[in-house]
Amino acid sequence: MLMPSKQGGGGVILLTLIIALYLAILPIPAWAAGFRPPWASLVLIYWCLATPERVGVLTAWVLGLTLDSLTGSLLGENALSLAIVAYICLHIFNRVRVFPLWQQALIVFSLLLLQYMASFWVRSSLGHMPTTFLFWVPPLVGALIWPWLFIVLRDTRRRFNVVR
Repeated sequence: MLMPSKQGGGGVILLTLIIALYLAILPIPAWAAGFRPPWASLVLIYWCLATPERVGVLTAWVLGLTLDSLTGSLLGENALSLAIVAYICLHIFNRVRVFPLWQQALIVFSLLLLQYMASFWVRSSLGHMPTTFLFWVPPLVGALIWPWLFIVLRDTRRRFNVVR
């Protein structure tokens, strides 16, 4: 019987991040655009919590630059905010892992809120302040879907033997 390699699973992590990027640019109706979950952030948070030795600030930075390029955002806006989120995740992952999913959702909400505050700061410093309250809705939507996303990604990680 073959034992799984300790270095396996990098492809699974990359694939889930690519799927998250695809979901971030997938066309949706205009009325639902303000409620789009921050897929890339959620998947990044999961992998930072599950495999902190493999996914970190550099991964977040590259993911953010890719997201900036795909969405037409100011280059570096998402990179900065995702790097901040990843940095905090790497410092709290041991504590967050033992929380029940509803408490993890509160932590994820605060991380997403911090990400959106960083984006708000960058946009407002350039004079592009959000005009509606809908700018702040995606962190709430992300926290609400966190338990289900966590279960799907955890099962994927276990199925493909993605180890730290």
